[in-house]
Amino acid sequence: MTQPRTLRVAVGIGAVTDETTQYVLDAERLGADSVWVPEAWGYDALTPLAWLAARTTTIRLGSGIAQLGARTPAMLAMSAMSLTALSGGRFLLGLGVSGPQVMEGWHGVRFASPLAVTRETIEIVRSVARGERLQHRGVAFEIPLPGEAGRPMRSMAPPVTVPIYLAALGPKNLALTGEVADGWIGNAFMPETAAAFLDHLQAGAARAGRSMSDLDLLIPVALEITEDVAEAAGRHAAGYAFTIGAMGSEAQNFYNAAFSRQGYADDVRAVQRLWLDGKREEAAARVPRDIGFRTNLLGPPDVIRQRLRLYRSVGVTTLQVKSAGAGRDALDSLAQLIDLVAEVNTETTV
Repeated sequence: MTQPRTLRVAVGIGAVTDETTQYVLDAERLGADSVWVPEAWGYDALTPLAWLAARTTTIRLGSGIAQLGARTPAMLAMSAMSLTALSGGRFLLGLGVSGPQVMEGWHGVRFASPLAVTRETIEIVRSVARGERLQHRGVAFEIPLPGEAGRPMRSMAPPVTVPIYLAALGPKNLALTGEVADGWIGNAFMPETAAAFLDHLQAGAARAGRSMSDLDLLIPVALEITEDVAEAAGRHAAGYAFTIGAMGSEAQNFYNAAFSRQGYADDVRAVQRLWLDGKREEAAARVPRDIGFRTNLLGPPDVIRQRLRLYRSVGVTTLQVKSAGAGRDALDSLAQLIDLVAEVNTETTV
């Protein structure tokens, strides 16, 4: 018999408002492990976490995700150390490369050598956080700049430990996550086809002499406790039309590649073509309903319980509930999920 790892519940929110702040406070009271704040091209991920750090006491605070390239590695380290101090050690630094559309179209930063940028940023952040003199010679960064006035410097802040999570979809980035990160943020993940992700994470971990137990596997999911599974699955599947059609170019879409590795290559090609041809409603109708169901927690309690067992059986350790709202219904559903997770965690085999 095997003893699976303990499954935890996290929450994700959008903009920090009075309503979502209260939701986080209520989630903390219910026992949620962490809260994650996104970063796209609206609000940043780090400033809202400082607000939440001042309002909460136990829930951990994650950036989900801070975009690599939007800040220098040293600035990222400074922000991470500030949030670690402000939160009493509760900060989790979630990072991701985003994509060329955002980095080049919004930040004006070349989307070049993403693997090198990821690896070297982590090395620099950890070096700064340990209190070492910052000196780095890599493919993406040279610090201090050669032949200039700069000299190696040490942070004025005391050393801290900053857990680092990576949002990764491609095989090489997944392997890098397994090799160097403390956690993985796994979008587009379906436990039925977990090997499409976990095999690469395992290979990277083995390369570094680590095991999967060294990683927190955090999977974002929508949560709907409902008797009408078909309707909910169809609605969430339709929502993926934008992800498949617009979250990347026709030649490069990390989500589409991830869905393709899980057996949906023909489907995502068809959805993307419809979207790019301006047929948005047809694209939404073409997304397989299985994608809507398998990437989320949808259904009555018995179905949710079965899904939790499946996630746990493949090694997932944290389910991050993506909040569709912060009202009473969302909080009631979260409370039910936390109870179901506690129940499933008592089972010795899955």
